[in-house]
Amino acid sequence: MNENFEKSLAFVLKWEGDYSNDPDDPGAETNFGISKRSHPNVDILHLTLEQAREIYKREYWFTCECQKKEWPFDIIVFDTAVNMGAKKSGVLFQENTDWRDFLLARISSYVSISNKTHGKYLKGWLNRVMDLYTEVRRA
Repeated sequence: MNENFEKSLAFVLKWEGDYSNDPDDPGAETNFGISKRSHPNVDILHLTLEQAREIYKREYWFTCECQKKEWPFDIIVFDTAVNMGAKKSGVLFQENTDWRDFLLARISSYVSISNKTHGKYLKGWLNRVMDLYTEVRRA
């Protein structure tokens, strides 16, 4: 479990990066991918990697029961929860028994929301899913 969490977290952090305060980002201020919107009581600017790791483990990995999922669903559900929310990740998991179908449904969701309000992020979201696909195929 811990090995897959660390591998999954490394993937997430590769895409989430460091501190950002993009006015177009609905998550608002973020650091290590932890957003002020989702974590209003966290000092985002001074958030440490270790604090982010604990938030990811508690609020995403365990909440989505990734420790009970087989590879590659553990990393896919985890990364989707981080990027789209635990609820959306759970819905996609319930609706897709094949991990490839899950990723395609995730892409479809991105296209749907990008048409409404967040078009500037679509290319990055699609690149992230393709990178996740490559990560899973490589393992």
